Amino acid sequence: MRVLIDSDSRGNPADQTPVTPMPDEFISKFQAALKRSQDFLLSEQKAEGYWVGELMVDSTLVSDTVAYHHWHGKVDKEWQRKAVNHIFSMQLPDGGWNIYHGGPSEVNATIKAYLALKLAGVPVKDPRMLKAREVALHFGGVPRMNTFSKLYLALIGLFPWEYVPTIPCEVLLIGKWFHVNFWDMSNWSRGMLVPLAIINHYKPTHAVNVTLDELYPEGIHERDLALAPDPEKISLRNFFLWLDRLHKLAEWFVEHGLHPFRKTALKRCEQWMLERFEGSDGLAAIFPAMLNSLIALKALGYADDHPQVIRAAHELKKIEHEEIDSVRIEPCFSPVWDTAIVSICLRESGVPADHPKMKRATEWLMEKEIRFAGDWIHKNPAKVEPSGWVFEYNNKWNPDVDDTAMVLLALRLTPTDNPAKRDECFKRGLKWMMTFQCKDGGWAAFDKDCTKNILEKVPFADHNAMLDPECADITARILELLGYEHWDRNHHQILDAIDYVRRQQEEDGSWYGRWGVNYIYGTWQVLRGMRALNLNMNEDWLQRGRAWLESVQHEDGGWGERCNTYDDPVFKGQGPSTASQTAWAVMGLCAFDDPENPALKRGIEYLARTQNADGSWTEAETTGTGFPKVFYLKYDMYRNAWPLLALGTYRQICERAAAKKNGAAK
Repeated sequence: MRVLIDSDSRGNPADQTPVTPMPDEFISKFQAALKRSQDFLLSEQKAEGYWVGELMVDSTLVSDTVAYHHWHGKVDKEWQRKAVNHIFSMQLPDGGWNIYHGGPSEVNATIKAYLALKLAGVPVKDPRMLKAREVALHFGGVPRMNTFSKLYLALIGLFPWEYVPTIPCEVLLIGKWFHVNFWDMSNWSRGMLVPLAIINHYKPTHAVNVTLDELYPEGIHERDLALAPDPEKISLRNFFLWLDRLHKLAEWFVEHGLHPFRKTALKRCEQWMLERFEGSDGLAAIFPAMLNSLIALKALGYADDHPQVIRAAHELKKIEHEEIDSVRIEPCFSPVWDTAIVSICLRESGVPADHPKMKRATEWLMEKEIRFAGDWIHKNPAKVEPSGWVFEYNNKWNPDVDDTAMVLLALRLTPTDNPAKRDECFKRGLKWMMTFQCKDGGWAAFDKDCTKNILEKVPFADHNAMLDPECADITARILELLGYEHWDRNHHQILDAIDYVRRQQEEDGSWYGRWGVNYIYGTWQVLRGMRALNLNMNEDWLQRGRAWLESVQHEDGGWGERCNTYDDPVFKGQGPSTASQTAWAVMGLCAFDDPENPALKRGIEYLARTQNADGSWTEAETTGTGFPKVFYLKYDMYRNAWPLLALGTYRQICERAAAKKNGAAK
């Protein structure tokens, strides 16, 4: 394994235009910005050796938690006051609530916020509530909410259970021999659905003293409660709607003790859930699953003082940020992801290999390797030694490919006093990750070949997260790593992956970004990955990616793009310039080894000009993706980490250009 990247390890692309001396002022500003950024990030390291930034999301997590406390019947008035302040602080001028910064009002977020405020005692005639009601009705009100939102309403008696799509416990009893089974669902959906299946069975309704009758545009009518069928009489959606009615009929037999498999299925769900509490910071270590599991435990009859309930409630409380007048909730924590990224940024930008903070980061990352065969074995039965890393502090059941790739990119750069351990860790993780390549040549986040589209037609699949498809951004990141490790470009896995990436390119030259917003993210990662493989960057398909990035640069020299690109690609490259997205675009252009590219230099100037005095950057926009069209994340670490990597990458291409020029002169 190569530990350090030397100046020409990214290969020798086609000759570039001669390098002309840069103005002293440009060099001075660039170098000062890089040093300030290094100092800032080094100061942010935790004593244990890791970095972690806050994950900032929409208002729905706090809204759901308010509703949960009223369902539970134990409301802390002081906590609720803070929650009300937080929810109101995120209300838009039109009266609604959105799901990403700068986005329009959204029906689920708006109605959840309205309900939470009403439960907290805010009068419905409050001007802010009247505006919220108007927005909710404009979107179609309660009938237009998604399935999971309706289920939460049903828990407090505000939506009839008979119109909530059934989530049958028996899904855990279906063997893998069946064409579609439990393990064909995405990792995150499994964590959400198992406790929801328990809840769906018991239907533990605790009615509250409010209604939402005013949020039904035409009054409460069956035609608005039931899910709308597909206009085509014969379709998968209509088949599943018919199957849901069959499940509803089966519930009658359950109520009369005549369902032969329900008792077994319920026990299996309970055992599955309890088993996955172990070694994790709550079920799946993410908010929806954690909240659902707490409700499921209570539905199963676990007392409030039961150790499992206490633990589940404690893990849920840990993701809250409670202040004097406000409380907000993170969906989960991101220390492994953040630590890997910051480690790469610092080393690539020139922080010495023997820096003690780098050593601490390496040790912390190595200790986070998961040597346990988790749920991934069901979709990937390859005989490989368990390895991998997760996003969070602890989540042993769910190591993922993307975090593993990022950690491996960090480990090959970062120093340690135990290189043998680091090398073993690296090799084990690499072998594990490579077994996850999917049939079409790409890699997904958690599972292998989790792409059975039929699952998107089930009635409770409207959260847009039933599958875990391969994506160009993760695939290109893995190719980047393999390039640095000098894998043969003719290796069959690399050839298949390049072919996959090429097939994913859009007509305009860009690539869709699954895990970052959006086409800027995908395009940067592909170009960087191909450069690491030493491909000829003058090839037409790569030049088209470069041209697209340059075409969407803003007048201020930066780049920006909003989450609305997931709804309609017409918005590609549009949105306020941000430090993180500008950094991505800069790195995409750096892949062509032309430090004198005017667009590239303007991007560097933007980063230097917008940097704060302490070495940080300010960024309000949402640039992280959870579930496209449904849930987005603002990674607070992104605004400070990615710009440093961009500055470091630019410095490297300048050094290579200078070395090349000096060599030619000799």
